[in-house]
Formats: sequence, C-alpha cells, structure tokens
Amino acid sequence: MSQKPKPQSPQRGTATAAPRVKHGWLPALLLVLAVFVAYLPAWNGKPVWDDDAHLTRPELRSAAGLARIWIEPGATQQYYPLVHSVFWLEHRLWGDGTTGYHLLNILLHAGCVLLLLKILQRLEVPGAWLAAALFALHPVEVETVAWISELKNTLSGVCALGAALVYLDFDRNRKGTAYAGALGLFLLGLMAKTVIATLPAALLVVFWWQRGRLSWKRDGLPLLPFFAVGIAAGLFTSWVERTFVGADGSEFNFTLIERCLIAGRAFWFYLGKLFWPEHLVFVYPRWHVSQAVWWQYLFPAAALLLLAGCWWWRRRSRGLLAALLFFAGTLFPALGFFNVYPFRYSFVADHFQYLAGIGPLVLAAAGMIWAAGQLGSRRPFLRLVPGGVALATLGVLTWQQCAMYANSETLWRTTLARNPDSFMAHLDLGILLAEKGSVDEAIAQFQSTLEIKPDYAKARNNLGLALLQKGSVDGAIAQFQKAVESNPDYAEAWYNLGNALAQKGSADEAIAHYQKALQIKPHYAEACYNLGNTLIQRGRLDEAIAQYEAALQIKPDYAEAHNNLGKTLFQKGNLDEAILHYRQALQIKPDHANANYNLGLALLRKGSVGEAIACLQKALQIKPGFPEAQNDLAWVLATSPSAAVRNGNQAVELARQANQLAGGNNPVFLRTLAAALAEAGRFDEAKRTAEKALALAPAAGRPDLATPLSGELKLYAAGLPFHEENK
Repeated sequence: MSQKPKPQSPQRGTATAAPRVKHGWLPALLLVLAVFVAYLPAWNGKPVWDDDAHLTRPELRSAAGLARIWIEPGATQQYYPLVHSVFWLEHRLWGDGTTGYHLLNILLHAGCVLLLLKILQRLEVPGAWLAAALFALHPVEVETVAWISELKNTLSGVCALGAALVYLDFDRNRKGTAYAGALGLFLLGLMAKTVIATLPAALLVVFWWQRGRLSWKRDGLPLLPFFAVGIAAGLFTSWVERTFVGADGSEFNFTLIERCLIAGRAFWFYLGKLFWPEHLVFVYPRWHVSQAVWWQYLFPAAALLLLAGCWWWRRRSRGLLAALLFFAGTLFPALGFFNVYPFRYSFVADHFQYLAGIGPLVLAAAGMIWAAGQLGSRRPFLRLVPGGVALATLGVLTWQQCAMYANSETLWRTTLARNPDSFMAHLDLGILLAEKGSVDEAIAQFQSTLEIKPDYAKARNNLGLALLQKGSVDGAIAQFQKAVESNPDYAEAWYNLGNALAQKGSADEAIAHYQKALQIKPHYAEACYNLGNTLIQRGRLDEAIAQYEAALQIKPDYAEAHNNLGKTLFQKGNLDEAILHYRQALQIKPDHANANYNLGLALLRKGSVGEAIACLQKALQIKPGFPEAQNDLAWVLATSPSAAVRNGNQAVELARQANQLAGGNNPVFLRTLAAALAEAGRFDEAKRTAEKALALAPAAGRPDLATPLSGELKLYAAGLPFHEENK
C-alpha cells in the first residue's frame, strides 16, 4: 500500500489544479456575463453622494475644459485626469444618462476579472478560475462597481493588472518593449487613482512567492522607477487631498500610535468582510480611537501575531504569507497612515479594498481546490459543490447589494437602517429632502445630525437654509451664526447669513457678510453676484457693476450676473452695453424670462419696437404670469406711434391681466389699462381708470405720474387715445 501524501497548503505546482478547459474563451465569456447579470440592478442607478461633483461640470465640457482637467489641480474634485477625461468623453457620448456610466464601470470590472484570471494562469496558481469568479461576484466590490465615481477603482484596476501582466512577460523575456509597456500602463493607472502605487511592492511579493528569495539585480533594480513614480504620485495626491478636497483639520489629528490602532482594526475589518460579507453599508460607524483604551491594541497585536505565524509557516508554504503581504500592502494607503477625505465619516469603506481583497480570495480559492481534491475521484461532482455554493451565494448577495445604489434616497435610508448614528447619512438625506420640498422631514434629519455631532457647521448651515425655505428668517440667521462660530472659515455659511440678512432688510450687515465670504473664498461667484444685488439696494451702482464683472470673470456662463449687470448699465444709461449683456444672458439661458423682458425694454428705448415686442412676447411665453411684461407690452400695443403696431383689444386684455396680478391698485398698471381702453375706443372706462390711477399715485410714492396722467385724462375726455407722438 502506497504512502498517503501529506496535505499541503496551496502553492504553485503543489496543489491539485482544476482541469484545463479546452475552450477557455467560453468560460471567460460566461464569467463576463455573470458579472453583468449580477450587477443588473445597478445598470440604471442614479447619481449618488459625490457623483455630481465628479461628473463633468458644464465649464469643463469644452476642449479647453479637457485641457484644464490635465493641467489645473482643483479644476476637478480630485486630480485624477485619466478618470475625468473618460467622464468628459462619456458626457459627449450619452450626456446626463447614467446607464452608459454604469455599463462602462461594469465592463471595466469584468476586464479586471479577466486580467486577474490571466495573471493567475500565468503564475500557475491552483484555482485560478474560481479565484477570478470570487473576485467577480463578491458583494464587497459592489461599492466600487455600482458607484459611478469609483470609475477611479475600476479604471486604475485595469491599468494596474494590465501592467502586472505585461511586467510578468518582461520578467520572463527581459524585452524592453514589455518593460516600457508595463511602466506606461502603471503611469496611466496612477492618473486614474494613485492607490495602485503599491503595485511594484506587490510584484516583489509575487516573485518571492515564486522563487523563495529575491535578487536585487533581477527583481529589485528594474522596479525602482515604478517605486519612484508611485511614491511621487502618492505624495502629490496626499497634498491634493489636504489642499483641495478637505482632508485636513481636527478630524485628522491623530498620533502615530492612534494611526497604528486604526490600521490594526481596519486590517481585521476588511478581512472579516471578505470572509463574512454581512451588513455591508455605504458608511460604516466611525470608531472612537484612543491610545488610552487597552483593548484597541489587540487589533494591531493580533495582526502582527498573524504575520509572525505566516512567517514561521513559510518554510512549509509561502502562499499564506504572500497573500497576507499582498493584502496588507495593497491596503496600506487606506489603513489610516495618510489622510483621505472619507475618514471624516468612517475609517473604512468597501471600495478601499477593491484590489487588496484579491490576495485572500486567491488563497481561499486555492484552498477550496485543494480541499476538493482530497475528496478523491470516486465523487468528482462533490468537488464542484463548495465553489458552486460560494459563487451562487456571493452572486445573490451582490444582486441584493446593488439595490442600495438605485438612487441617493435609497442609499441614505439603507445606510441609516444599518448605521443609525451616521451623521453624514442624516445630513445628506436632509439635503435631498429639502431639494424635493419635504422641508419638515429635512429639518428633522438636520436636527438628528446635530444630536450626533453638535458642532457640525455644515449641518447648521443646511438647517438654516431649510428654515429659510419655511420662512423663518430669524431662525435661519441663528443657525448660520452658529455655523460660522463653529467654523469661522466656512465661506458658504457667511454667504447664506448675508442672504438671510438681505432678505430681512439689513443691507449693510448683508454687505459685510458677503465681503467676509469673499475674503475666505475670493473666487466665489455667487457671493460677488449677491453682493452686487445688495449694493444696488444701497444705490452704489458702480460698486455693484464691479461685483457683477468679478462674478463673470469667475463664472463666464453666469446668466443671472449678465442680466443684472445689464440692468445696472441700463440704469446708468449705457444702453448698448446693457443690450450686449442681456444678449449674452440669453445665449447661455434662452428661456430666461427676465433677460428677455429687460432686453425688450432696452430695445424699446433704442427704438427697435418690433424686436422689443418679440422679446416681451417671448418673456410671456416662458412666464405667462409676468405682470411687468404684460403691462409693458400692453403699453406698446396701446400707445405706439405706429398704427401697424397698435392693437387696442389685445392691449386691454394684457393690461387687465397685469392689473389683476398687481392687486388692482397700482397706478402704473392702471395708467396702462386706461391707455389700452382708450385705444379700444372705450373712453369713459379709460377716463375712470385714469382718474383712479391719479388718485392712487401720491400714496403709492409715484407723484411723478400726476402730470402725464392729467394730460392723458384731457385726451380721453375729448374722445382721443394717447399715442407716444402726442407727448
């Protein structure tokens, strides 16, 4: 009787490998189809959280905008120019529709799966197909694949795995073309997400696992350029996160010991979610980290103990240590040693371990293949059961997890059901509800946010905005004031405080607060615009013009700023300049009712009556209940010097509607109605209406109307209409 072989841990060439498939393209196709089916619920998901900030903004959709994406840090949410170039192209292909964005993300994930499969086959890893399938269908990857913004992960993943595959060719044939190709793909990947900077270290782990030792000349030296560009890119991204994204402040003030405590706990958290993917959530609870709490040291201690055990076991099998090193090394940028913006809300997120999870999953697949091989050849069907059950379970969980990303409201409500203390979810759900008009529900969410985090200035600011929607100006002012007390550098809160004070009639205070917002955030177009509006109220026209011009320098496509600049220039008598800005406003926003109306008035002043009438009519098409436009159009139709323009009956109809909308006691509107009635031959009604207007004018603050109305009354009494040439 032959001696039974000793069980061995999975390692290259030592475990029982799965049978070679003759037609490898068919299983690969089935694997890709499985990915698309598992992610079917995500195909039509709407943008969530920061998707709108990542997707190409209007000012970046031109060729010049594409250039800014590459050369101007801060032009996009994060400086990942390859990602934002793809977003730029996608917007050109399918605009604001989200299906194309999701399908590309799913396709890139499938590409990562196939590249991983090819790499594992090249390395002769047992269970390569199963490992690729586990990676393809694991629900922990849903956050990456179903979230549009995480094109960063899938695109950088394709580049990183592609670079690894090509570098393996270089390792075998030492051809310069392979080396250049690998380095080029790595550089592209860094422009998609610098988390892949750990790739050269991962390759060293693979070479050690293959050979048992590393050679400086063969293994280390060729990877030095990879390490150099990876470290440089990582440091640059760290600076961008602090400078432009906001990964700075009290939420990130941790000692080195505390960062080690975070890293130790995160290590076990991610490992646990890989092997037991239960209660996956978009925002996990943020741990309270303290170096004074003894049990928190158990996490890093246990991780080090596991590492030591794997090191001891390496003489029997290097696979366990290699998988662990790959996992921890690839996770390293997200373990807490570097500041990343999401740490404000949680120290862990599923998308942080997109590529890192490959190490444990490959180990698990190899282990399952080895265990299945121990069943022997008498029951070959049983060898497929463990892997089949695992894949079916993971596929179902992925399908279910995708539903969470259907839209923002579903995402936040699901998050709160699993993590009720997520102040971020309360806040963002409140913002969403406020946008939908559910102001009372929004206020409740903002209050819940403040119960969890009382000093959260952003919640105070949004609560103030919701109170403004409710008409509670004083309550809003109190919240904005608390917001700037909590965070004196919060430009948006200073701006909103200025808006509330302006609404209350405190123009001078409003001006001071807009100026404070602009001190903090000089390129704040909306603050310039509203400062200009408030300066107009104080009669400071030249200063207002300067603010509107500043707003347009920052935001050239700011239609409202063009319109109000035109109005101010009109007041100063600069008709040609005013008309120019009205036209620019309408180029940007053709359905701008006020700009059409204002352009009509300016054209009337210039004598272009026909074009002016067209503009006034356009304003009324856009905004039917527009009393000023109705009144001015009625005046032209009633009093124009040209008989071809005048239409008394239409003027009466427009003037009556305008007068009713204005409350029936506005002397300006009554004067127009009187002129329209006279043009229609209804002189007695015209006379009574003009007399009423004359009586109301002094109390309405329009004594200047007395003289023209008196002259017009004489005409109506004589049975004559008033026309402009009769002045």
